[in-house]
Amino acid sequence: MTEIIRHCPDCGWERPFAQYHAAPGRCPDVATGYCPEWFCLICGTTVMLGGVLASRQWQPEPVVAPAQVA
Repeated sequence: MTEIIRHCPDCGWERPFAQYHAAPGRCPDVATGYCPEWFCLICGTTVMLGGVLASRQWQPEPVVAPAQVA
């Protein structure tokens, strides 16, 4: 299992973190298989490391006020 030392927001200290999916390239949540989820080995807090790409496929339609009839 791969471990890194990072600041844990819940513990408030530098703690060892491990990747949730131990086997590289096995994360079912992302197309590349690279898992950005790491968890603190002391308290279990999970953090996302690395960039997460988001697509802009959907955009809300602008709200238009109805025309007033005089």
